[in-house]
Amino acid sequence: MAGYWIVRGAEIRDTDALQEYSKLWPQIAAQFGAEVIAGKGRVETREGPQYKRQLIVRFDSYEQALACYDSPEYQPAKKFAQQAYDRELSIVEG
Repeated sequence: MAGYWIVRGAEIRDTDALQEYSKLWPQIAAQFGAEVIAGKGRVETREGPQYKRQLIVRFDSYEQALACYDSPEYQPAKKFAQQAYDRELSIVEG
């Protein structure tokens, strides 16, 4: 069964950190079979707090989603993402 990262985040506060994350992510995504399937368009929150950035990243399996997040390759990228903006990230099986 597929796995998904659900990422919700505030406005960008550090564009340099986001740029560094953007340089690292493509290789990590390729390694773990990740694909951003939603998040490049409009967002309208109907319940709960509004987040400017919302993404859904699909993996072939829940285990792959977990492995990517916990991988040594993702740790430096994660630090850049957390520096770039406040965010919440959930890993969901579906």
